[in-house]
Amino acid sequence: MAASFRLAVVATCLLVLASACQGLQVGYYKDTCPSVEAIVRDEVKKFVYKDAGIGAGLIRMLFHDCFVQGCDGSVLLDPTPANPQPEKLSPPNFPSLRGFDVIDAAKAAVEAACPGKVSCADIIAFAARDAAYFLSAFRVKINMPAGRLDGRVSSSSDALNNLPPPFFNVNQLITSFADKGLSAEDMVVLSGAHTIGRSHCSSFVSDRLNTPSDMDAGFANFLRGRCPANPSPSNDPTVNQDIVTPNALDNQYFKNVLDRKVLFTSDAALMTSPTTAQMVKDNAFIPGLWDGKFNAAFVKMAGIGVKTGFQGEIRRNCRLVN
Repeated sequence: MAASFRLAVVATCLLVLASACQGLQVGYYKDTCPSVEAIVRDEVKKFVYKDAGIGAGLIRMLFHDCFVQGCDGSVLLDPTPANPQPEKLSPPNFPSLRGFDVIDAAKAAVEAACPGKVSCADIIAFAARDAAYFLSAFRVKINMPAGRLDGRVSSSSDALNNLPPPFFNVNQLITSFADKGLSAEDMVVLSGAHTIGRSHCSSFVSDRLNTPSDMDAGFANFLRGRCPANPSPSNDPTVNQDIVTPNALDNQYFKNVLDRKVLFTSDAALMTSPTTAQMVKDNAFIPGLWDGKFNAAFVKMAGIGVKTGFQGEIRRNCRLVN
């Protein structure tokens, strides 16, 4: 009987979000810091209403944090003499990743209200959730579970090895996401976040403009007018990832994929598989479909590799281990 019960519990965990089986729960701080989510939302609102790009950065920050060492705030750690090359200095993150000042401000406000109670990893998750809420004109309403602890390890090489680069093909993308417990559909849905934010020209010029690609000719000429033929650290402008609704978290990205007006090889790759191509079409044309799927995939991503118990800590300063 006991063995049967254990098997039933395991089966149940396989059917629900990973976060639920890792001790995460909605309202985790209701007793220890009941105002935390309101505090973080107020800080995010201040920044996002001044610069929508900061909101895009916060959403990207959660993705980049969770894919490397799990959702543990390791992307926030600054270089130290003992660790001169943390994740935030890795090429996928530096100098393009934004939002660190928002997390600092939110952490300071939370610490003033509830010292030593809320992890930096949870603050990233709340901040990314709130950025999605504001950038979607309040359509994307995510109940974000919490209970993550902060990690103590941060490595530039780990970021390089775990974050899918913009030149991946569809099979490589599916494998990269599957390695984190995410499905092909999760990958397509989360790619929709490319409807906001900006990209450095160096991320796409060589394989999308300087070599033959399926990019719309007019869009390619538009980009050539804004990007140097050979971007360098001293000459690497940024362009909007979505030129139609650049500051709105919506399903326009999928329409852009269909119109061949996307920046990255990894964006265009979604049309090279019949299965993912159909997902693109559905998200582009079925009203409200993407909002709901993004909500679920976002929470699922935010449950990757969560640290609990002795695996982590609650940092006093998000930039340094205790």
